[in-house]
Amino acid sequence: MHTAYAVPDRTGRDGWRPRHRNLIGAFLSICMMFAGLLAGGGRANALQAPVKSFAVHQEIVGKESRLVFDLSAPVEAKAMVLATPDRIVIDLPAVDFLFDSPQASPSSPSAAHRQHGPAGGKVKPHGLIAAYRFGSFAPGRSRIVIDLTGPAKLVRADIDTRDGKKVVEGADKEAPVRLVIALAPTDRASFRASTQLARQLQEQAELHELATQQISAVGLTDPSRKSGHEADLPVIVIDPGHGGVDSGAIAGDLVEKTLVRDFAKRLEERLSAAHRYRLVMTREEDVFVPLGERVRIARQNQADLFISIHADILTETMEVGGATIYTVSDKASDAEAARLADKENQADIAGGLETKEEQPEVSDILFDLTRRETRAYSHVFARTLLDYWKKVGRLNKNPQRSAGFRVLKAPDVPSVLVELGYLSNENDHAALGSSEWRDKIVTKVAEAVDQFFAMRGPSQTHASAQLVRRGEAPEAGSVPPPLGDTKDLAQHRH
Repeated sequence: MHTAYAVPDRTGRDGWRPRHRNLIGAFLSICMMFAGLLAGGGRANALQAPVKSFAVHQEIVGKESRLVFDLSAPVEAKAMVLATPDRIVIDLPAVDFLFDSPQASPSSPSAAHRQHGPAGGKVKPHGLIAAYRFGSFAPGRSRIVIDLTGPAKLVRADIDTRDGKKVVEGADKEAPVRLVIALAPTDRASFRASTQLARQLQEQAELHELATQQISAVGLTDPSRKSGHEADLPVIVIDPGHGGVDSGAIAGDLVEKTLVRDFAKRLEERLSAAHRYRLVMTREEDVFVPLGERVRIARQNQADLFISIHADILTETMEVGGATIYTVSDKASDAEAARLADKENQADIAGGLETKEEQPEVSDILFDLTRRETRAYSHVFARTLLDYWKKVGRLNKNPQRSAGFRVLKAPDVPSVLVELGYLSNENDHAALGSSEWRDKIVTKVAEAVDQFFAMRGPSQTHASAQLVRRGEAPEAGSVPPPLGDTKDLAQHRH
């Protein structure tokens, strides 16, 4: 037996908090049918204290590749097989992992998305396991995602006690146990058949999840129906990138998902203190949120501005540094922007979701007018933000770029993606780890937001969007020049 251990380097893990979503009327009858079963079980899982995992290691036993987690109590594991890239996904009830996912080898299928800086060692592919990661996937649920070196079948994913015997009914629930995930080689045809079955099961699970969400949403207020002062406030959606099973970039003691969530919370608190905006966070805890869901949150809340927060990393060089602001475009502004968009667009893969072809946008004159206006305002905010950022922080030599970021594609919400800096750069790494630096940058981001809305005046983007939804055209001259600077926007307003 050959064993490779991943030693825990820290304790504690951010928890989760359930997020409710708005009611979709078409599914209400289905929801009520499943209310007793789904809602009751979901709430029980959410309230139950999570099982703890103390360590993880890999084993090679004959032809089997094994991934073994030490747990405080037994759990029920549900597995599925996914392709493009080849992965095994294990879903669990809430588990508190008291250590971080190991760093992936650059050759692993997930390396394009989950890059790591030079500060830590790499875990090389081990048998059928190219890389693995784990974390919170949804309220009351955790997930393990295993990248494969080739086609594999799941031999087992169940519980053993320390002495190797299966946990039986009535066993001591407090006794340390092991979750054993064993994989064996298989042929490509058999693997493909397994992925097709997994796809069907996932579609059924997504339907049940939607039903649960609708039950949870009953009685909640529709954000589009806010009245009084709150209805007049601009809506800003702050989007901390990654989360849960998707850690993002890692360099030394800095983990992107944790870093950007802290920055986002500081920005939310700073903007909330002014009482001039209604703030919405796509995630408030360490939980995985799919890219499409982030966009949906912005559109459902009729956001006037969407700010997605990330931190970049390069394995090839440590020289590149400074903040960069990205907007969406059909064609990337340069090769670096294309690289980053490709990496960020794979977030759902890192989270163990099946890849789906992106549906082409249905385009007509009204849609094009709204999208043009939205992108123009996105460019204006990006330039405004850069003007304020450079007063206290370092910018990349090419600080404003664009590419086809999926998370920025809401056609009626001005959106930017902010890369705070490069974890692989020594100066940026030190700044990103500084609470004082984060507060200084947050202050300037908030000032840029204030300036943007002061110049923009009453929301015009959503006025146009509402017309488009009703099939009416915006008034002539309502679309600002797409490449104008902040002075152009002020002149356009008057």
